[in-house]
Amino acid sequence: MITLEAALSDNPLISILRGLDPAQAIDVADVLVESGFRVIEVPLNSPDPLSSISRIADKYGDRVIVGAGTVLTPEEVSTVVSAGGQIIVSPNMDPRIGKRTLELGAKWCPGVFTPTEAFEALRLGAAILKFFPSELIPAPAIKAMRAVLPREALIAMVGGITPDTMGAYLAAGANGFGLGSALFKPDYDLDEIRDRAIAFVDAMKALRGQNI
Repeated sequence: MITLEAALSDNPLISILRGLDPAQAIDVADVLVESGFRVIEVPLNSPDPLSSISRIADKYGDRVIVGAGTVLTPEEVSTVVSAGGQIIVSPNMDPRIGKRTLELGAKWCPGVFTPTEAFEALRLGAAILKFFPSELIPAPAIKAMRAVLPREALIAMVGGITPDTMGAYLAAGANGFGLGSALFKPDYDLDEIRDRAIAFVDAMKALRGQNI
């Protein structure tokens, strides 16, 4: 089974499938995995998200990290893990979410915005710091925070990320990128999702100077 660290090392792009219908779940996951994605997130404000998470985890759980976004309560953590989710992503930094996530052996990815939130999240066991929304956090701010955060801390930028905006954040010390509507919307057909996925992967290859 792939670890979160290995998945991000292989490909630091995180697909955020907000609005995914369970009937689409496997077809969309097939396209993303074939394109090189290794982390798939289904936000809980999607239609029947636990069904989508379960279906994707059943097929790809041994080689892809699957989980939920927009997780707001400890009870939701439990239902996601029961469905096969391995990562819990929230828009905020709620210690209750972190505690339940760690109790159940999953990885916690809280939303943070300030150094205070970032250090507290790490103290509580966060696996990834989700800096959100990226539109309000310029790359120089990430560079400044990276200078004081532990070297091993993983940073993911989420919100408004496009192939053209990744370079500055990567240079500033970001480790990953959460991709929302620039990658997936429920009304995109599979060919469009594939084209968008490949555009992101190709951009990351160029930035890293290596194959993904």
